[in-house]
Amino acid sequence: MAVIAVTKERRDGETRVATTPDTVKKLIAAGFAVAVETGAGEASSYPDADYAAAGAELCGLDAALAKADILFKVRGPTPEEIAGLKAEAIVVGMLNPHQDKTTLQALAAKGVSAFSMEFVPRITRAQVMDVLSSQANLAGYRAVLEGANAYGKVLPMMMTAAGTVAAAKVFVMGAGVAGLQAIATARRLGAVVTATDVRPAAKEQVESLGAKFIAVEDEEFKAAETAAGYAKEMSAEYQAKQAALVSEHIRKQDIVITTALIPGRPAPRLVSATQVASMRPGSVIVDLAVEQGGNVEGAVAGQVVETGGVKIVGYANLPGRIAADASALYARNLAAFGGLFLTKDGAFAPDFEDEILKAALVTRGGAVVHPALAS
Repeated sequence: MAVIAVTKERRDGETRVATTPDTVKKLIAAGFAVAVETGAGEASSYPDADYAAAGAELCGLDAALAKADILFKVRGPTPEEIAGLKAEAIVVGMLNPHQDKTTLQALAAKGVSAFSMEFVPRITRAQVMDVLSSQANLAGYRAVLEGANAYGKVLPMMMTAAGTVAAAKVFVMGAGVAGLQAIATARRLGAVVTATDVRPAAKEQVESLGAKFIAVEDEEFKAAETAAGYAKEMSAEYQAKQAALVSEHIRKQDIVITTALIPGRPAPRLVSATQVASMRPGSVIVDLAVEQGGNVEGAVAGQVVETGGVKIVGYANLPGRIAADASALYARNLAAFGGLFLTKDGAFAPDFEDEILKAALVTRGGAVVHPALAS
């Protein structure tokens, strides 16, 4: 029987856990044994007793790693964890392979087969394994709450005997999963919401949520989406036209939320220092891309920076600020992915030619094997 091990997350600020008691039951029912490091779920409000009741074996770090045929992680394992693994083990997690080259090389040197969940393909069969969507949904929701908290005023219009308070204006930049959830959340809270994106398909999605779409809709805009549904990096000419439109719009906003990311590239700069300075004192910008360099000039990862009375919120790992739900969704993603390592008869025999496993595989046989990373 193959053993899935889950260890405590040791990266700074990471509060999530890769398996919950609920998914422990599902993994055991599928034919796995599960070993959980003592205290692994504490930061996500999942106590050891719940894991034990679900059927997991609780043990120390060294024992969990020694037992592991598969190691489930949220972030990449530490050097200590990698050293404790069997050479033939499998590692599954959000490995941040484009940026965290050191961990990738260490995994390759150990000889383990490592799968990066960021590379799970966007196909129907893999929807239940899409960690980017599950975590981005929560990030978009939390971004609105963080923005509202920093703003210090109400979001909905309020009519009282003492007078009327106008609704806050919220502008969401980037209408992917996180952006759409931010739009929906801001609308539920009563704000007047506008949004922008370089993908033509986003316009209909934005408007379906009751927000107004803001974009320069020229020929480049019409071709600004890859076959996989990701945004392309736009030309300098388009960026200049869009920046002019956004500059006029942004100065009137109370809360701006930026969500734009390009896989494998630094986050595009969407808001300049000049645009920040144009906003009214008391306004707020929440930068969801701060860990990849940031969409906002002046944003600092892990900090709230105030400039000219405008607050720039740069909290890293927003899903980790809702750790229980973020862990629950992520754990379900991983449980579904782990099922791919079993045959129809329940035997542990990973098919490395399976289209999902092949797309997510980053190291195997002592080398980095993913074509986007091999160079």
